[in-house]
Amino acid sequence: QVQLVDSGGGLVQVGHSLRLSCAASGRTVSSYTMGWFRQAPGKEREFVAAISRSGVNTYYADSVKGRFTMSRDNAKNTVYLQMNSLKPEDTAVYYCAADRYPSPRPLPGYYDYWGQGTQVTVSS
Repeated sequence: QVQLVDSGGGLVQVGHSLRLSCAASGRTVSSYTMGWFRQAPGKEREFVAAISRSGVNTYYADSVKGRFTMSRDNAKNTVYLQMNSLKPEDTAVYYCAADRYPSPRPLPGYYDYWGQGTQVTVSS
């Protein structure tokens, strides 16, 4: 079992950047495919990005491709989401999640463990 703690959210203006972190404890995060999801008020939780166990392969939602970068540091048991050129529609609570399946998957139902979420608000 792994415990995940999300951090790094905040209030930023359009076009600015944030970096989210997800620190894991318990079982090493290298055992899991990791994902980032987000949920805006009144909307379903949606896929943002995922990364393979080794960090070699990453996958992104079309809405964030080219602006967001997911990475992981298995030695630090931490994954990151670098968010650049933020837009108002990126406003949401962001969650990291861990999946025991070896390949990244975009549906939240596949993920076994979740962080508590961190709020990102982009003002125009």
